[in-house]
This record gives sequence, structure tokens and C-alpha cells, in this order.
Amino acid sequence: MKSKSTVLINRELSWLSFNERVLQEAQDIRVPLLERIKFLGIFSNNRDEFFRVRVATISRVLRHQKKAEEIIGENPQVLLNKIQKTVIDQQIKFETVYQSIIKELGKNKIFIIDEKQVSPEQGGYIKTFFRENVLPSLFPIMLDTTTSFPYLKDKSGYLIIKLGKNDKKNKNKYALIEVPTEELSRFVVLPKTNENNYIILLDDVIRYCIEDIFPNFKHDFTEAYNIKLTRDAEIDIDNDISKSFVEKISKGLKDRKKGQPVRLVYDSEIAKDMLDFIMKKVKLGKQDNPIPGGRYHNFKDFISFPNVGAPELRYKKTQPLKHPDFINKTNLFNVLKEKDVLLSFPYQSYEHLVDLLREASIDPKVTSVKITLYRVAKNSNIVKALINAIKNGKQVTAVVELQARFDEEANIFWANKLQEEGAKIIYGVPGLKVHSKMFLITRKEGNETKLYAHVGTGNFNGDTARVYTDHSLLTADSRVTEEVEKVFNFYSDNFKTGTFKHLLVSPFFMRKRLMQLINKEIQNAKDNKPAFIYLKLNNLVDVEMIKTLYAASAEGVQIKLIVRGTCALVAGVRGISDNIEAISIVDKFLEHSRVFIFCNGGKEKYFISSADWMTRNLDHRSEVAIPIYDKQIQLQLRNIIDKLWEDNTKSRILGSKQNNEYRKTKSKLKVRAQDEIYNLFNTNKG
Repeated sequence: MKSKSTVLINRELSWLSFNERVLQEAQDIRVPLLERIKFLGIFSNNRDEFFRVRVATISRVLRHQKKAEEIIGENPQVLLNKIQKTVIDQQIKFETVYQSIIKELGKNKIFIIDEKQVSPEQGGYIKTFFRENVLPSLFPIMLDTTTSFPYLKDKSGYLIIKLGKNDKKNKNKYALIEVPTEELSRFVVLPKTNENNYIILLDDVIRYCIEDIFPNFKHDFTEAYNIKLTRDAEIDIDNDISKSFVEKISKGLKDRKKGQPVRLVYDSEIAKDMLDFIMKKVKLGKQDNPIPGGRYHNFKDFISFPNVGAPELRYKKTQPLKHPDFINKTNLFNVLKEKDVLLSFPYQSYEHLVDLLREASIDPKVTSVKITLYRVAKNSNIVKALINAIKNGKQVTAVVELQARFDEEANIFWANKLQEEGAKIIYGVPGLKVHSKMFLITRKEGNETKLYAHVGTGNFNGDTARVYTDHSLLTADSRVTEEVEKVFNFYSDNFKTGTFKHLLVSPFFMRKRLMQLINKEIQNAKDNKPAFIYLKLNNLVDVEMIKTLYAASAEGVQIKLIVRGTCALVAGVRGISDNIEAISIVDKFLEHSRVFIFCNGGKEKYFISSADWMTRNLDHRSEVAIPIYDKQIQLQLRNIIDKLWEDNTKSRILGSKQNNEYRKTKSKLKVRAQDEIYNLFNTNKG
């Protein structure tokens, strides 16, 4: 039997392999050109978050040398070195892909020019644009070797500027300018010339007009290089019981902005003396992930690349479809009394959820609405419907998770807004993140009280519902709704953990129930009964669950895994995981839904869930998986999983080599699952 180290892939390295798949989308010439450049932005944004969270965590652990290896699973410094090597290799590939995209843009009459390529006519436009829009937002800081270096904000891009003198007797002057992308677009679209589209980055607008910034400094030449600092994004919550939780989170958000530096990205063309100067001033050593890059950083801005050029340079927009059970229905509660409804986003309309809550907000029979909020859209129609419910005399309870990373500030805003209107706000559960995706509507129908529930895989966020694949089950089935009510009772009173026959609820019961389901497949395989497990997840890293899947494989259980992101399990290892196949799909929509299917001796069990198979989800979060009892909905889910498994266009093999090889199937036809799934819904729209 192979040792544990040979059958588990480090989660950080696996995550970097996932981000490589995102970079593959930018490289893929089958992807429309303007979408490819957006994938560069997604790759960059992902990597920023990786350093802010994962690398920052390893760096923190490294400070506790005695337990560091025990916590991480290997020598943390060795791991950091592996990460840095991988990141630098990916950065080299990134630059190559970017340059190839630039050439392709040119062939399509879209030109990204720098300050040296500006024509006289464009120069006049840029100068005027700079004076009117950019200069008011620039606040240069003059640098001196003897003074303290200014604070560099996380996620911001900077230009470090040398005002050089040819006469060595006179000292060069240095300055720092933050590129003001919070106030202005990173991209300045210049007037068209002969049907050609010209774009210049804000960085290069500043470079072009640099003499207008420093008119009072005598110099012979200027140099300007991009730098970016990434900081630790973890929020420390102190134990001061005199402070409210909201106050602690708010303080933590301020402290986050001053977090420890964990990475410096710099233009590889920068002069050595300037780089050494910066490294010294921000107190970073060579072991602290200095990453040489290209001329530009903060490529996350490329997610919002200007909409220029021919329509075929972008994905054709698909209109979300109406669910056939809701078409021309004026009372959605009547529909749910008759049957469960599964909504699948972004293929079907997210507005159905808003419609149901809007209907609940004015329905005289509805007495209360309870909901969990983890990540909410900026202009949330869900919250507007809740506020309307309050104004119409309904009792509204919102469980708001303040520790939803990078959404804490928005969640505090919405919690305050709802509280001002009269909602009861519950700030999560001490020691647990509330990650479940539920709402519960209570309705008085004659002499009865009827419950209507939603349990889903994605957040109540209309923005992400356009690009994330997720499922939402709407049901009036009392087997489920009464247990959803128990979960909300637990949020109100943390001593009421309840017992659950139908829902899988973490941290108390989900792991145990999942293990029972896997073990039943193992027993069925031993008894020569059909046995299989199909799992669709974002992440699979929990060691205990992986070991149990290995045990199932060893007994002959057929296991198919679709894992978008991190996968520590290694499929296809002889004697360990022979009966496990694992793939990952990265395409125009982000695969976010979690689906579990167990053969169960032929009486298949189906679940959708908010939880990945990670230790944090199973043991340290409040998560819910809901069983799917409706046979038609089971068939719908199975068809979706089958289509994903048939994909031979955007699926990659997950294996020990982590080389993201595109997967081939026996089919001679090209199958692109996301297109096929949309067509599936479009065919069955009623």
C-alpha cells in the first residue's frame, strides 16, 4: 500500500492547478477573443485572493516553527518555495498568452497602445482627458531614502517614478503614484480612426502626461514602473466581550487594510536599485514572494475590458429561461402546494426567487419570512422584497453572516438596513460560519399553518446567478420544511441543535450521514449489488472523506467526480483509486453547484448542498444538504450530471500529474456541457 503522501495532493498546489485551467481558457483560441482577455482578469483576481488568504495563512503558521509542519502537513517553507516557483512559471505563461491576445486584438482592429505609440491627434485627446479626469485624482508622494516609505494599500496598483539626472553629481528624485482605478476605469477608449479601436491603459495615460505632474522638478529623463503589494486578508477577532460582534468585524476590516505584506509584484524591467529600495522599505525579503511580472499588474481590471469590436468577439448572450411550472402562474404558492420545483441557474431565471419573495411580501396569508444571507448583490432585489415584507406587517428574520470573506462590509450595510426597517437580525452562530442557502415562508391557510422552503447551492445574489451554475429547490414538503424550521430555530437558540431525518446538516450530522451513505455503497459492492457514487463539488480536500472514497473504490464502487477547484484526491492510482474517475470543467459559467448521487442498491438517493467536502464545511460551518424526492427532478439532475460527464470540450482530467490534460471521450461529436444543458432546458421549456 502506498503511503499517505503519495495519495494526497497538497491543496495549495491543487488550487494553483485549478487557476491554470482558468489560464487555459485565456489561451484557448476556441474562446471568443474578448472573453479570453476577461479570463486573464479572472486568473489574476483568483491569484490575488490566493495570496491574500492561503499564502498569508501559511506565512502565519511559519511563525510557529514547532507546530508548523504538523498544521500544514509538510514543511511550510518548502511549500512556499513550491508555490513561488509555480506562480512564476504561470506568470511567464500569462505574459505569453497576453502578448498573443494583443496580436489577435490587432488583427480585429482593436489596439491596446502605450504612451510611446500615441499619435499627435490621440495625444491631444489624452492630454485633455488627463487634465479633466485624471490629474484631480493623483496625489504623488515624493520619496527619499531617509524618510519612511508610504503605506501601500492592498489590491491597489502603483507607479514608482524616477526623475533622473544625467549629471551624477545631482541625485535622482523618486515618487510614488497610486493608479486611481477606484475613481476611473483602467481603460481609456480613444476616438476611432478608420474603423480601428484604440485603448490606452490609465497607467500609460499617467506615463504620457508625467511632465504635467512634476513641472517644478528639473530632470533629464523619467522612468515609471508598476508595483503592487498583496496583504494578509485574515481578520483577527479579539475576545473583548464588551464589544459587539459588528464592532469587532468593523475593526477587523480596518486592520485588514494594514495586514502583513505577503507578496510584491513588480515590473521585471525595474532597475535593481529601485527594487532593492522598495523591498527594504516595505520590509520584504527574498523569501516573501517577490514576483517579477510584466509592464502591467492588477489584471483583475481586465474582467471589465471595454465592449468594443465585432459581436463575435464575445460569447453570445443566452437569455435565462422561465421555469415551465411558473409560466403564466399568478400564485406561486399554489404551484408549490402541488409539486417541488428545482431552479437551475443561470439557465433558468433567478427572478423566480425574487417573484416568490415579492409575492410573500404582499400576501395577506403570509405571516413571516426567515432567510440566511451570506453574499448579497450590491443592489439586491431579495433585500428589497424583505424590506417590503416588513412594511406589509410580516415578521422578517435574517441570519446575516458577518464573516463572509471580502463581503463583510456589504453584509454589515444590509444588516443595518434591514434592522432599521424592523427586521430581526441574527449575526450568525458563535464559532460557526452560516453558509446554508435557505429561506422559510410561513403562511396561514385556513386553520393550518403551511411552510414553504428554499434550500440551494448558491447565494441569494442576482449578480452571480447570471454566471454561476447553481440549484435552488422550492418545496412545501413537510418532511423538509419542518426540518428547515429546526435549522432556523438553531440559529435563534444555539442550544436547539435538533434531530434530522431528511436534511444533512453540518457541523452535527452531515459528515456522519455522508459516511453512512458511502459505507452502504461499500457493503452493496461486497454483496455484488450495483454500487456507485457521483459527486459534483467545488472542492474535495477533507482527508477522512477521501480515505473513505478510496476504501469504496477498493471494494469496487464506481465513483465519478466533477470537481471544479481544489481536489486533494488522486484518481486512477493502482490499488488505491482504480475505480475513481475525476474531471474538472472550466467554461463560460463558473461551476458552483454541489450534487451528491448514491446508487443505494438501485433506489438512488439525490442531494443538492451548500457544502463542499472540506473540513471547514463539514465541521466548522452551518451547512445544509437537501434530499431530492421528486422523481422528475431526480431525472433532471441526472441529465445535467450526465451532460457534464460527456463533456469533451471543456473538461480536464484530474490526476497526479496535474497537467490539466483535456479529456477525450468515445464520442466522435464535440460535446460542450454548458451549451448542451441550456439546450436541454430550452427544449423542455413547456
